[in-house]
Amino acid sequence: MRVLLFALRAPCVAVWIVLGLLTEVCVFPLLSLSARGAVSRTWSRVLMCLCGVRIRVCGAPVQGAPVLWVANHVSWVDIFVLNSVRCTAFVAKSDIRRWPVLGWLVAGAGTVFIERGQRQAIRAVGRQMAERFRRGEVVGLFPEGTTSPGFDVAPFHSSLFEAAIQAGVDVQPVALRFLHRGRRSDLASFVGEQNLIQNLWCLLGATGVEVEADFLAPLRNEDCRARGRASTAAQVHRAIRAAVVAEEPAQA
Repeated sequence: MRVLLFALRAPCVAVWIVLGLLTEVCVFPLLSLSARGAVSRTWSRVLMCLCGVRIRVCGAPVQGAPVLWVANHVSWVDIFVLNSVRCTAFVAKSDIRRWPVLGWLVAGAGTVFIERGQRQAIRAVGRQMAERFRRGEVVGLFPEGTTSPGFDVAPFHSSLFEAAIQAGVDVQPVALRFLHRGRRSDLASFVGEQNLIQNLWCLLGATGVEVEADFLAPLRNEDCRARGRASTAAQVHRAIRAAVVAEEPAQA
C-alpha cells in the first residue's frame, strides 16, 4: 500500500512543484501583491492535498494587517500549511535555500534567509522583516531554530521578535500539531539525519496525516513593547507549548 501510494502521489507532487516554479518565474512578476498571495495560498493548499495532508485551522488567524506569526517547527510542511491560510514570508536558515526544488520554491516565495554565525545577520534580517511589514505582509518565524518531533517545543531565540516590536505589529502564536489517523504522531517530522527524500517517502506513502494549525490569541504590540523581546518570546513560547503538549487534539 505504501509503495502504491508513493508511486501515485510522487509524480503528481513533482508536476505541481514544476508548475509552481514556472508560475513564480513567469507569472508572479505580472501580478499584484494580493494576486500573488491568492495564487500562493491556492498552490499551497493543492500541494498539501497531493501530499495527503489534511489541514485543520483552529482559532482566528489575523487577516488584513501585517503580523508576525510565530510557530513551533516540525517539518518543511509547516511552511505550506501556514501559506495555505495566508501568504507568508518566512524567516529560514540559509541552508534551506540549497534544498533541491523546495529550496527554489521557498526562495521564490520571498523567504528571508538568515546566515548563521554572521554577526550582522540578525540586523539584516530585521530590516527585511520591517520591509515586509510595511507592505502589509505576514512574516512567519520558527524561533526554535530547528525542527522537532512535534510533541514538545524547544526554547525560543528572541532576537527577531524585536523587528515586529519596532515595526508596531502584533505577534500571533501558532501551535502546529501533527496527527496520523487521529493520534499525535511524528511520522511527518523532519528531524535527525533524515534527508528530504526519506521524509517524502514517509509522508507520501501514508494515509490519515493531518496538521492542526491552532491560531492563538495575538499579543498586542503595545504589550510586547512593554514586555520587551525576551519576555514576549517567553510568553509566546508558553502559549504554544501549552497547546502543543495538550493530550487531546482539537475537535472540529
